[in-house]
Amino acid sequence: MRLAGVIFFFALCGLVQASPVSIIPLPAQLQTAEGSFTVDDNTPIVIPSGDAAARQSAQYLVDTLARTRGLHLKIVEGGSAANAIAFVRNPASPVTQAEGYKLDVTSHGITIDARDDAGLFYGGITLWQLLTPDAQKGAVQVQALHISDWPRFAWRGVMLDSARHFQSASDVKLLIDQMAQHKLNVLHWHLTDDQGWRIEIKRYPELTHIGAWRTPPDAGHDGEPLRYGGFYTQDEIRDVVAYATARHITVVPEIDMPGHAQAAVASYPQIGVTGKRPPVSVDWGVNPYLYNVDDATFQFVDNVLDEVMALFPSHYIHVGGDEAVKDQWKASPAIQAKIRALHLKDEDALQGWFIGRVGSYLAAHGRRMIGWDEILDGGVPADATVMSWRGTDGAIKAAKMGHDVVMSPSPDLYLDGVQSDLPDETAGRVPVRDLASIYAFNPIPAQLSATQAKHVLGAQANIWTEHIPTMQHVEHAALPRIDALSEVVWSPASARNWKNFVARLPAQFERYADQQVDQADSAFAPNIHLDANKALKMHRATVTISNQAGYGAIHYTEDGSTPDIHAPLYRGPFVVNVPATIKAKTFAEDGSVLAAERVRVLDHDSLLTRLGVELPNCPGSDFRLRIQPMPDATSMAPVYAVNVFDSCEQFPAAPLDGVNAIHADVVRLERNYALAHDQKLVVSRPHTTPYGELVVHLDRCDGPTLATMPLPNPAVSARKFSLDASLPQTQGEHTLCLAFTAPIDGPLYALGSISLKTAGEGRGSLASR
Repeated sequence: MRLAGVIFFFALCGLVQASPVSIIPLPAQLQTAEGSFTVDDNTPIVIPSGDAAARQSAQYLVDTLARTRGLHLKIVEGGSAANAIAFVRNPASPVTQAEGYKLDVTSHGITIDARDDAGLFYGGITLWQLLTPDAQKGAVQVQALHISDWPRFAWRGVMLDSARHFQSASDVKLLIDQMAQHKLNVLHWHLTDDQGWRIEIKRYPELTHIGAWRTPPDAGHDGEPLRYGGFYTQDEIRDVVAYATARHITVVPEIDMPGHAQAAVASYPQIGVTGKRPPVSVDWGVNPYLYNVDDATFQFVDNVLDEVMALFPSHYIHVGGDEAVKDQWKASPAIQAKIRALHLKDEDALQGWFIGRVGSYLAAHGRRMIGWDEILDGGVPADATVMSWRGTDGAIKAAKMGHDVVMSPSPDLYLDGVQSDLPDETAGRVPVRDLASIYAFNPIPAQLSATQAKHVLGAQANIWTEHIPTMQHVEHAALPRIDALSEVVWSPASARNWKNFVARLPAQFERYADQQVDQADSAFAPNIHLDANKALKMHRATVTISNQAGYGAIHYTEDGSTPDIHAPLYRGPFVVNVPATIKAKTFAEDGSVLAAERVRVLDHDSLLTRLGVELPNCPGSDFRLRIQPMPDATSMAPVYAVNVFDSCEQFPAAPLDGVNAIHADVVRLERNYALAHDQKLVVSRPHTTPYGELVVHLDRCDGPTLATMPLPNPAVSARKFSLDASLPQTQGEHTLCLAFTAPIDGPLYALGSISLKTAGEGRGSLASR
């Protein structure tokens, strides 16, 4: 095969269009050649006779192509490879790495060869991407090329939290398919926590009869269900595990201990410390319930693990070990007596003993324990693997001690972090974890030597679901950020190139659309910038439009009409007269939409209005969440910004010339947060009316009070309400401090929007931002 162009680690060349097609993750080596091969419905897929694994990989290719390209290929055993797609089992393949493969396209056919089953499967995944370069259907011409490919890391994972919010088994399979298509190979399945026990254990039926269900706060009101929960039967789990196995994904279950145990203790109070039955928790955060350390409780744990191991053939079993607040152990005479009897230093050492005992039980059954990095705090079995979530320090410490580690740090790889600070971003944690930050993550800490770095098995991203209640939310959180993750854990580190990566995403977005899978467009979403105060004064605005990725063609209109590829192309700042309505949309080179329309209304009212999600926290606390009106709301919007430690935001540079009133749209939210020892950090402000007030201060949060707006009785008022107050005449631009003084043992409050009013003005337009 005469080479027309050679690309080894081709992203290094800085060629945005260097790859002939969109392949994600980037192959280790790729060479292009002259010629091409056309695949149509008459192209056979040839597999070795009697090779069940090759047939399985070929069938996955057939099924996925039928859904996404409308091609319907047939599988033939032992036929000729001429003018065909051939899956070849090749013990002498030049790609010697596990899970690796070689893929060749010539004018005479396509060949995938590999030494192992996973390699054949991943070769098929790459071929599927070669065959779906665009949104067209039917026959496709593939450029001649040669690929040699293998993964950088053995552990390429995603954690799905099914304990906080429950996904159906079919939903879990949807995520598994997307993982497989990105060559990710570990699903860490978080199945138990304070808010729910999701796995059927035959010996202990109360775990799912009681522990799988919770009574939500304000149940039955404002769309909150009367009862929330669900669980996976053992048959469903076997089915999900088999589905994953067929896609070369290992499912690692997590059964939390000794903390995050409230749902278990609610089911069987005798395994808890106090012997009393708590409810299944409705509070996110750190709850106090722990397992006790009686022999009977360890028998319970062992029996549960027996059934878990029977369902999950994975080498690893995850035991949690995180956020085990020791208050109950400290207060228990029986636990203190156990610490003395075992000659242990303290409660942390007791947790180490607890985890060590569980680890020994797993080892006796041929399994290996993995846990969050807190398991290091009290001592840990020598063969334990550590999953580092409290930044990277746990991984560094564990690797230096000789433990294998999986990188999963917060906030770096936490996909419940919001993807942008745009007003229409969905619920999640702050700070922003955008697509570029995931792509830039380095799984190997610089502090590790080459020998220590060998203990880094890989990395995984976590989808915690406190604020991700539906599968649509999961898809939005995961995609396209797992595209970036896949390149971090599969592709050579030297090959990563941001511009090259985003240039390969438009075809991937088309694949999502063909599979009816949702994804976030945050990286490409037009962000419409202007100086609102200057626009108010000048009746003109200088508008700039940008997006995170720095990629795509942004087309816009000024008259409120919907932009298409014939609308003006944004090339730089432009000036519009006020009033105006700016709409912008981002397109790929082929004209497909990369980001949906964003709107900015420019009129007197909207220029004097700020959405609550746009207002920064008051000084003193960086904590911030974007949440929906109710904990189990299933819609994607509206979303409100809250700081559970300090209900205070600021309106910076508020233009107060001519302003004589203020209008606030407010929402009352559930204070369902278990803060443990951090409860002392919650700010309590004095209130002068029974339910507190929204207080407006000038310049600082201890500055002069401009307005006080009493909050209504939560027992009789609507969840969403408005507040109005007069403001004294003030000149110039000033920061407004907007603080809620509601009692901290009651509900939270958040601003939907805040509007300044001038003389003679009605409420006006609360425009889409």
